[in-house]
Amino acid sequence: MNNNSRVYKMSFAGVYPHYIAKAEKKGRTQCEVHEIIFWLTGYNEEELQHHISNKTNFEDFFSQAPQINPNVSKITGVICGYRVEEIEDRLIQQVRYLDKLIDELAKGKSMDKILRK
Repeated sequence: MNNNSRVYKMSFAGVYPHYIAKAEKKGRTQCEVHEIIFWLTGYNEEELQHHISNKTNFEDFFSQAPQINPNVSKITGVICGYRVEEIEDRLIQQVRYLDKLIDELAKGKSMDKILRK
């Protein structure tokens, strides 16, 4: 079992409040966090709430996503000491994409820039 298996089984619902807290601490909103999650995964509000209520793990959260955004390749840079574009494990890369987007939100980037418009 590699180190990544822990992330695979981690509950998305367990990490979700940290995304919200990080954004709100910097004056951003839960709506903006949701917009990022919808953009990245293709989920809608109802589906997101379903995954939060069911404490879906990250592996299922991303494997069941309706549509990973085709522009994810435009997400580049370093998160947690790794260049996101060089992460080979697809699931870990998707989790880090989300981390990176939430990070950009907290750093005050505009939604257009975050959503790679």
